[in-house]
Amino acid sequence: MIKIILRRLSPLLIVIVFGGLAFALINTQEAPEQKDEPISVPIIDVQTVVPQTLSLNLPSYGVVNPKYKTQLVTEVQGRMLSISAHFVAGGVVKKGQQLAVIEPSDYEADLIQAEATLAQATAALNEEKARGEVAKIEFKDFAQGVPPELGLRIPQLKKEQANVKYAQAALARAKRNLERTVIRAPFDGIIKARNVDLGQYVTLGTNLGELYDTSTAEIRLPLTNEDLAYLESVDNPETTVTLTALLAGKQMTWQGNIVRSENVIDEQTRMVYLVAEIHDPYLRNHQAEGQLPLKFGSFVNAIITGRTVDDVVTLPRHVVRNGQVAVVSKDNIIEMRKVNIIRSDVNNIYIQGSFKPNERVSTTSVNSLNSGQMIKVLGEQSKNQNKTAAPDTHDATKVGE
Repeated sequence: MIKIILRRLSPLLIVIVFGGLAFALINTQEAPEQKDEPISVPIIDVQTVVPQTLSLNLPSYGVVNPKYKTQLVTEVQGRMLSISAHFVAGGVVKKGQQLAVIEPSDYEADLIQAEATLAQATAALNEEKARGEVAKIEFKDFAQGVPPELGLRIPQLKKEQANVKYAQAALARAKRNLERTVIRAPFDGIIKARNVDLGQYVTLGTNLGELYDTSTAEIRLPLTNEDLAYLESVDNPETTVTLTALLAGKQMTWQGNIVRSENVIDEQTRMVYLVAEIHDPYLRNHQAEGQLPLKFGSFVNAIITGRTVDDVVTLPRHVVRNGQVAVVSKDNIIEMRKVNIIRSDVNNIYIQGSFKPNERVSTTSVNSLNSGQMIKVLGEQSKNQNKTAAPDTHDATKVGE
């Protein structure tokens, strides 16, 4: 009977025992130590700014082209008698240099004929002058008033004078045509192309080739309409420009001048083009050591000198947020300051009249910074530790001694 009762009460007894043990553990455990949660202070990097006077330079690009280029065409016709060895694509020629010769025999004959015609006209004129003098003597005692012009041979004299002028004009034309049988370079240049060969028959207006002037090069530099505001003068944008290009594995630089604006907005690109000039791009007059010629067709990058602005600070683009910059005070307190942005490019933003010398600006891109917030400056803590650690090391050395 007792066994049956114990068997039935054993689960209840187990529950009571374990409940008592749990109650004892709960009453004897120690309360956890209460600690204040540390306040998180962001660590940022700063840049000390010093306002400067800057030129708002404008980047651009373009292709080098000759200022003057001409098509060499024939003014007479005939067979190509000779062609100069310099009259080839890439040949460099001087002004007046002979490039080709057209068969001149027909024009030499025309010149001789014109000279003979002029000689005949001159002789006839002299003869008529003599006849006029004789007529004046014959009519010297003419008693019926003024002698007639026909009797004095005045009309005949005018006719012979006109014949002489006509013969002189024909002679001048024959000389010019003979001179035109020799094709000469109109200016110092480089041959772009030659379109004729030796022995070829050419007619009036045949295109013999193309010549580029090497005295001056032009580069059309596109700018946005807004960029024109950074020039000293929009109507007369005369300023300097620095051109750079990679030639023969070297970065070369040339100095030029902006001479004009095309004053038209391109319909497709919406750009305004400034025209830069480089004098003596092929260095035919003077070449410095290590300098290379700026060849036509080269692609160049350009930096156009803009207007000068005072009290300007240059900062990376990511530093400015919604037109504001995080300025760090001496006490490491953030001040979100509204700044005057006068220009921006791909990497930088230019700010005028918004900072005092040696102010610190946060260069860390922290979007959660707010005015009045406490921060830590990267590197300051380690500097303080180094200052305190230095005397201990010195003392330890003395003890060791």
